[in-house]
Amino acid sequence: MPIEHEAKILNIDPAAVVKLIREQGGAEFGEQSMRRRVYDITPGDQSKWIRLRDNGTKTTLAVKQIMSDAIDGTHEYEVVVSDFDQTDALLGIMGFTAKSYQENKRETFNLEGAEVSIDTWPRIPPYMEIEAESEAEVVRVAALLGYGPEALTGENTIKVYARYGIDLTAIPDLRF
Repeated sequence: MPIEHEAKILNIDPAAVVKLIREQGGAEFGEQSMRRRVYDITPGDQSKWIRLRDNGTKTTLAVKQIMSDAIDGTHEYEVVVSDFDQTDALLGIMGFTAKSYQENKRETFNLEGAEVSIDTWPRIPPYMEIEAESEAEVVRVAALLGYGPEALTGENTIKVYARYGIDLTAIPDLRF
């Protein structure tokens, strides 16, 4: 499974971070409203799941596997699919039932080859995510924005919600 090299910086001030990204020469891709359905592969196993996501211009189907909370701890296979609802129906025919529906907003930039996103989710403070070709690149781009390695976490969204006392797995419908 391909490895993702990404880290989050939690509880940010979005306007201040966007200003920093622009000052460092970041190119803005724009803001997207995202929706997703999450399916268990094996019920109760939070280390691997299926994600169906639509960002308004592209719909993807992915299998994500968490190996660790490190920057390189997530593995992902992702393909583009043509239709969110039809793919959800197809997964249902195959025996998968979505355990949750989730929405978030994302403002995305390219900064020196890395994808830098400002993510806003219901019920928690916004965070920044940096995805790059290597762990070293993630750390380097974070440093460009004034963040050291101690500010970075590779935790998945379930663990981020848990930091705020929220059990995301117990919320079947997460909307703004």
